[in-house]
Amino acid sequence: MHILLDTHLFIWWLKNDRHLSKKACSIILNAHEVYISSVSIWEAAIKIRVGKLDAKIADLINSIEKEGFIELPLTAKHAGFVTELPPYHRDPFDRVLVAQCICEPLRLLTADMQLKPYSELIEIV
Repeated sequence: MHILLDTHLFIWWLKNDRHLSKKACSIILNAHEVYISSVSIWEAAIKIRVGKLDAKIADLINSIEKEGFIELPLTAKHAGFVTELPPYHRDPFDRVLVAQCICEPLRLLTADMQLKPYSELIEIV
């Protein structure tokens, strides 16, 4: 299985956070490839800057490779696909992650129930 972690799951994984479900851990550990979007790094950078996330951006970036994950860049195709998405969710970062999972295709792991209506590729964990 080829998966894309949403921003929260990526951070929870790195922090071994109790919010990360056993199901999510199992999927991540058994995946063939785990992708982290550059969009998640952008979102984290903003949250760090405004004081909503206690982390070092360099550590997050370096942890992608260190954890054996693969960086997924944001392409024009991904950005453009956002226009095709219904307005189920207003968060622009989540909408781009959904677009990326559909365009690639990848299974998006998330804890955000609001994303499920977008695609059968969205897995709530």
